[in-house]
Amino acid sequence: MTDAHPETRTLVLLRHAKAEQGSDAADDANRSLSARGDADAAAAGAWLAHHGLLPDVVICSTARRTRQTWHGVAMGMTGSPPEGGPTGPNPTVRYEPGAYDAHPEELLALVRTVDPAARTALLIAHNPGISLLSAYLDPEGTDEEGLRTAEVAVHTGTVGWAEFGPGASLTARHTARG
Repeated sequence: MTDAHPETRTLVLLRHAKAEQGSDAADDANRSLSARGDADAAAAGAWLAHHGLLPDVVICSTARRTRQTWHGVAMGMTGSPPEGGPTGPNPTVRYEPGAYDAHPEELLALVRTVDPAARTALLIAHNPGISLLSAYLDPEGTDEEGLRTAEVAVHTGTVGWAEFGPGASLTARHTARG
């Protein structure tokens, strides 16, 4: 999915993969991925690699399930751990506490801080914020049920990251199911 326009930016939104049920709300940030979640994260990474959507920058919530989702995605993209792989340079990974339980405008604020030289950014976060951000960027491409676990929504825009926002077209969606 390469773009002819030199200023095109691609934002890949990914809801974390399926997690184990938590015992209470206080422990929510420490929930781990389920076996299906591990498989779905790797499948999402393989899909991204197959479509040439390797990120320059990854913004990831600090919750355990989002960090594990990133690890699985990286494994799926490269066939090796996120520290390196055969597909090219390693992305800059930012673990952002503000992405946990964030509203869409808070997630967009994080996106707007991406290095201007980056062409593709991957944001791994939680519902409802990640789904609401996708709907905010392109209301026409919205599914009223929002993003499912391990679902990818790819948005492209022809502005820099600092101006990224509504009008970033939804160009692809994919749900990984292991």
